[in-house]
Amino acid sequence: MPLASTAGLRVIGFAGFSGSGKTTLIEQLIPRFVERGLRVSLIKHAHHAFDIDTPGKDSYRHRQAGASEVLISSNQRWALMHELRGEAEPDLQMQLQRFSPCDLVLVEGYKQALIPKIEVHRPSMGRSLLHPADRHIVAVASDGPVLTELPVLDLNDYDAMTSFIIARVGVPDSAANPGAQSV
Repeated sequence: MPLASTAGLRVIGFAGFSGSGKTTLIEQLIPRFVERGLRVSLIKHAHHAFDIDTPGKDSYRHRQAGASEVLISSNQRWALMHELRGEAEPDLQMQLQRFSPCDLVLVEGYKQALIPKIEVHRPSMGRSLLHPADRHIVAVASDGPVLTELPVLDLNDYDAMTSFIIARVGVPDSAANPGAQSV
């Protein structure tokens, strides 16, 4: 089974059971990528209904009134909300096409996606590994011993994990080290 086309984007996913620490890990990694001069984007898949709009606000009221898309813009940020209104959920490939150019896309969730993933695993949770059932897992990040043939990364060594990911996805040295000089 081939990896999903990511339209030239460098993508790495994070998979693991709920409570394993995926969000916390990603929160620690993002500033390290940014410090290395990378432009990072993130896509998170939610398995439930969610809302990023505040009830009672104009944009919420417009969306509730039936608008298919509502774009909110200010001098600080902009956000586009799209209501599916019965349409099928877009797959990861379709969602990746929405991103502006960047050096690296981090994906949280989308466990079944055909992209390289790091499994976040805590032996203390008593859950089995997702690998080897998911052959797209390229490493396991853990806070304890793990029996696997894959690279095992210390879940708390964010700098080493940052370096592993940069090497794994093939970020050019010039992007990962903007002050580096070519010889």
